Amino acid sequence: MPVNGRSHIRIARPSRDLAAAERFWREGLGLSVVWRSEGGSEPGHHDLLMLGWPDADWHLELVYESARPVEPRPTEEDLLVVYADGPVPEALIDRLERHGGKRVESPNPYWNEWGVTVEDPDGYRLVLCRRAWSNG
Repeated sequence: MPVNGRSHIRIARPSRDLAAAERFWREGLGLSVVWRSEGGSEPGHHDLLMLGWPDADWHLELVYESARPVEPRPTEEDLLVVYADGPVPEALIDRLERHGGKRVESPNPYWNEWGVTVEDPDGYRLVLCRRAWSNG
């Protein structure tokens, strides 16, 4: 298979608490669990949680290794942007906050004007943009 625009994308990140991350991404945003495994406490083995929408060409992979935990170090520019193509429902923002998210201002005024930014429990930022994606 060639690498092209239909190639599946995996966004991999460390997490300090997979249960908290799952609450945010699954119960808050509505992603489905694609895969889950427990690696145990041996070095080099990690717990893994993959989340995504069933029809999406991407998924989010969160890992935690108890023997060698990696502390997430997101910056305010580490964004996962979802283009909603319409208003971002306030009920969705409320649900994300109830499930561990924190609404924050973006240092980039574009995201404040066109969307809502919410930090997940590990500090990574989700932007829900009310614009539609256009590559033209």
